[in-house]
Amino acid sequence: MKYRGSPSFSHKQADKVGVLITNLGTPEAPTTKALRPYLKQFLSDPRVVEVPKVIWWLVLNLVILRFRPKRSAHAYSTVWTDEGSPLLLHTQKQAEALQQKCKTQLGEGVVVDFAMRYGSPSVSEVVDAMLQQGVRKLLVLPLYPQYCASTTASTFDALADDFTKRRWLPELRFITHYHDEDEYIQAVADKIREHWSEHGTADKLLLSYHGIPKRYLTNGDPYHCECHKTSRLVAEKLGLNKAQYMTTFQSRFGREEWLTPYTDETLKSLPSQGVESVQVVCPGFSADCLETIEEIGVENRDYFMEAGGKRYEYIEALNSDPKHIDALYAIIERNLYGWNAVLDNTDREARAKG
Repeated sequence: MKYRGSPSFSHKQADKVGVLITNLGTPEAPTTKALRPYLKQFLSDPRVVEVPKVIWWLVLNLVILRFRPKRSAHAYSTVWTDEGSPLLLHTQKQAEALQQKCKTQLGEGVVVDFAMRYGSPSVSEVVDAMLQQGVRKLLVLPLYPQYCASTTASTFDALADDFTKRRWLPELRFITHYHDEDEYIQAVADKIREHWSEHGTADKLLLSYHGIPKRYLTNGDPYHCECHKTSRLVAEKLGLNKAQYMTTFQSRFGREEWLTPYTDETLKSLPSQGVESVQVVCPGFSADCLETIEEIGVENRDYFMEAGGKRYEYIEALNSDPKHIDALYAIIERNLYGWNAVLDNTDREARAKG
């Protein structure tokens, strides 16, 4: 059969609104065996690596997938918990909290779930499950505050690819970014303030974002600009001047130039400039993962301390903090405007007063 249908659908079933949050993904286990298929799926995405297909296929299959899975497995093993992958656990908790929030505010007609762009649960399997529950209007929120083609657009690609195989499509709304939404900015600023109330401030606050090749910027990707706007708005909430904070970019790969300044090189140089203490926060990561826990929390700490730094602190991601859930809910509610198949305005007002 060319197109997948919904054989269990009943016309007596009430239509529902679906909210799908997505994140990058994670291997099923911190092992070389589990990392190989995960990295192959991730690095085979043309949105992630914009290199001629034939050339990249050779590099990926003959070089990278022979050596990198083992190194990546070791790194993942350092952050893996008894419950599994930190990113998977945090995203699941976010979805559960948002489901409860939507149920309280909007009623039973809203279904919230989560999927991973790479790995499991996949976009396709989660969308299928939501449609089977009667979802006929679908709002998708990739948990990347700053738009980037290699993350946000790649998520849309996965969704679009799934839709080309379906007979009955839901109405679709897709949120591309929320880097300057006030609730999100406030949540980041409050997270930093909470850390300050317990540990005090530092000489410098670094706002570190995942890097991308510089040519993506020159080709028109707005990610760089949106990262800087997020930093500026957070700094304004905190009352910081330009000398008190920096925007940097981490996790570069390969030999070409990526967005600068690089987080690791910056941390190596700060002690020689008289900066003895530094705090690092990663506003582009909605949940803690390998890149925040190990790369920022451990590896980059070593760089700073070995260069002569005295105090280094990583400020955790927003994860499922109540203020983060409230921020995500506010964004979701605004983007559900006009979809009144589930609740009419009167019922919504009554719930709000109750």
